[in-house]
Amino acid sequence: MIKPNNPTSVKLISLLIVVFLIAACHQAPKNTAHGGPSNPVWSVNANIYEVNVRQFTPEGTFNAFAEHLPRLQKMGVDILWLMPIHPIGQLNRKGSLGSYYSVKNYLEVNPEFGTLDDFKALVEKAHDLGMRVIIDWVANHTAWDSDLITNHPEWYTRDEKGNFISPYDWSDVADLNFESNQPLWDYMLDALKYWVREADIDGYRCDVAFMVPTEFWNRARNELEAIKPVFMLAEAEEPEHHTKAFDMSYAWNLHRVMNQIGKKQADANTLDSMLMADLVRFPSYAYRMQFTSNHDENSWNGTEYERLGEGAKAFAVWSATVPGMPLIYNGQESAFNRRLAFFEKDQIDWAKFPLEDFYRELLLLKKNNQALWNGIYGGSYERITTDADTQVYAFVRVKDKHKVFVILNLSDQPTRVTLAGKAYTGKYKALFDQPSMRFRKGATIEMTPWEYRVYHN
Repeated sequence: MIKPNNPTSVKLISLLIVVFLIAACHQAPKNTAHGGPSNPVWSVNANIYEVNVRQFTPEGTFNAFAEHLPRLQKMGVDILWLMPIHPIGQLNRKGSLGSYYSVKNYLEVNPEFGTLDDFKALVEKAHDLGMRVIIDWVANHTAWDSDLITNHPEWYTRDEKGNFISPYDWSDVADLNFESNQPLWDYMLDALKYWVREADIDGYRCDVAFMVPTEFWNRARNELEAIKPVFMLAEAEEPEHHTKAFDMSYAWNLHRVMNQIGKKQADANTLDSMLMADLVRFPSYAYRMQFTSNHDENSWNGTEYERLGEGAKAFAVWSATVPGMPLIYNGQESAFNRRLAFFEKDQIDWAKFPLEDFYRELLLLKKNNQALWNGIYGGSYERITTDADTQVYAFVRVKDKHKVFVILNLSDQPTRVTLAGKAYTGKYKALFDQPSMRFRKGATIEMTPWEYRVYHN
């Protein structure tokens, strides 16, 4: 509870008032100084949580998942990304239940999950709790038994013999041809607008966005914004996507380096170099999604514990505090260490929530400390050099009077490290029940393997 007679609380109340006034006057603040899309005001300090409806509960339904919303809201979750909610094709299906990304009908919900009214009720409940909902959109391909393949065969890609084809080895889907195909564009745009109008969703995560023309996504963003401010996430890593269409894209290159460090194939310097390259490559207003796991990583490449080992929590801290928006994949708060089956029912283990407080502290710090806000709304980033730079990753982020200082031992070896410079100096509070600290120039600290420390003012 905020106590009005506390000076810190008064400042927090003032900040909240400013944010609400911005929201009231400018539902989506525009980055007119840089170009780029209009970011919804609620996204500036947000995090994102991926939901696999099939695996989330024993029932695997919208209604069953809705029962978890208060818990997720308490944990600090802002944006709920639901994996595809549409009916799954039967023809050439993989496994007994098929892939969510083999969409049979873009205008219906998967009956396994419930009804359209169930989905609308889920969105409404999330909104009532202050959360936003985006859904996965698979524009590049459809199921082989989609009505579109019968009614509009001219919309599909064919080989030299005139046969429909699958992208890559995705044999359960047929590739759509977006090149110079205006009727397909019009259909897909109408379908995108349908869910915003009908279910009041708040945007989309766009599957393999790099396989669809950027101009299509630009037009989609423009037409969706005419209905309401939306948030758009591209499963891609292309700077041009941020010019008009997308708020956020995947920070895949950074994720790969994390995995390499976990396998002792790279070090802390490599990760910092990649981050700096990323900051140069992308516009300042671009949100970059940082993650230690997601549905693809978990099912195909392994859990965060398989890939990152005992460093999983240290990398989660890194992902939540460097420039970008942190993603939590459902179940990470339960610390489950198992690959979920992709084409079968395979429920997440929810017996306990040992990491719920860990994630809550990180998410609330991001929400409340402007140094960690997203894109141009967040603070500067500066690596703090040490006498153990290949092993220790230390940095500060500053926005006005807000400051966050992070120290990570990204190795399985203990170390005694001396910090250089003075950007980190000052008095801080600490997360994770660690004591407050005052750091002076030339500070030396002892760190255990994979230890993480987060300080803030």
